[in-house]
Formats: sequence, structure tokens, C-alpha cells
Amino acid sequence: MGVISLMGGRRLEKDELDSILEESRIARICCHNEDGTIHATPVWYKYIDGKIVFVTVDSSIKARNLKRNKNVTVLIDVGEPSAKGVMIYGTAELEYGDTYPMTLTICEKYLEKEKAKNFAKMMVSETGIDLIVTVKPEHMITFHF
Repeated sequence: MGVISLMGGRRLEKDELDSILEESRIARICCHNEDGTIHATPVWYKYIDGKIVFVTVDSSIKARNLKRNKNVTVLIDVGEPSAKGVMIYGTAELEYGDTYPMTLTICEKYLEKEKAKNFAKMMVSETGIDLIVTVKPEHMITFHF
């Protein structure tokens, strides 16, 4: 996987890139709708072993789109005091099964441990989280303005 800066500004150093990927709160997942338009949606995520991981329900638009076309773009950025971030072009891997452990792992990034446990249980049991999506980066473009 290559990292190049085509968006302007300066290229992020590896430690800056890792910090954004590990600490940023929201990833914007962009995938192809059936009519060719782009579907973009914000998600909670976790950066694990060089991949972006999030959970969703199989019936969601993003899941349906990714089942049809596994190509995905992920935008992760921070805006204060300057705009910097990374655009990731990759391929989505879909995994069904017990989603609670990964849902908990992701929730622990955002919530205190006990709140994360309760929220993850609710997400799986009440909203029906049944799909783990892992985005394997093929190309990354960094920016810092």
C-alpha cells in the first residue's frame, strides 16, 4: 500500500497518520449505490492491524452496496486547528457471526468500559448489528492544509 499526498498541503508523517487513524472519532464510508451515485455515511470505527473496522446491520444501504461492490473509500480527518487527514481507497471484507466482541472493541474507543459494554449489548440485541466490515487499504492519500 502506498501513501502519497495529492490533495495539497504537506504529506503527513507516519506518526501523524497513525495518530489520526487511531484517535479520530468518525470515519466517513463511501460506497457505490446501485444507480452509480455515491453513498457516504459516518461510522464509529477502530483502526486494527492496519485496517479500518466497523460494524453495521446487513440490511443497511452501506452493507447492501458493499455486498454488490466491495470497493470503498474511507475519509478520516480532523478540522481544528487545520484540516488534515487521510483518504483510504480499499476493499471491504464482510464477516457474519458473533459481532458482539468487535462491537464492544469499537465502543470502548468512544465510551467508558461499563457504558461500552451496555451500549454494545444494546447495539447487537436491539439494532441487530450482524456484520463486521473490515476495509483493507490499497492506497492512502494524506493531506494537511
